[in-house]
Amino acid sequence: MSSSTLITPTSKFNPLSNTTSTKPKLTATTAITASVAPSTTTTTSTAATRRQLTLTALTTAILSPVFSPTSTHAAEDDEYVKETQEVISKVRNTLSKNKTDPDVADAVADLRATSNSWVAKYRREKALLGRPSFRDMYSALNAVSGHYISFGPTAPIPSKRRARILEEMDTAEKALLRGR
Repeated sequence: MSSSTLITPTSKFNPLSNTTSTKPKLTATTAITASVAPSTTTTTSTAATRRQLTLTALTTAILSPVFSPTSTHAAEDDEYVKETQEVISKVRNTLSKNKTDPDVADAVADLRATSNSWVAKYRREKALLGRPSFRDMYSALNAVSGHYISFGPTAPIPSKRRARILEEMDTAEKALLRGR
């Protein structure tokens, strides 16, 4: 042996300070490394495949809006414009009804159902959240619904609130015509 220390059963082991042990300690880390070590070639090829998949996915995600046809966006935009104009006409019709009109409660119930479905459908669309037409419509519908919830379906809307709601409707309609 090249070691200067003689190991006998009765003596204590004194390791040399300048030499390192050739036998690795068996710990959880080395056990895991030992079990993973034989498959490093598979891991390397898998990593290359993952890298390729990641690059492909990122490239597709970045370039798909650039090269995709805008017909789907146009169809969604046309649907938004049509439904928003329908809601505007329902709000105007409901606001123009007199409180003595016998079907004012039905008109308010129909308006609330329509406005709730409109808000539920378009509130989640991030592309629409920045549009002035959406902002004004949402504000007007919130004011109308809040009034009818608080005061009942037959309570008339005060003139200041009615003027503000109608102004927001006009602004939303102009923004829709401009495509905003």
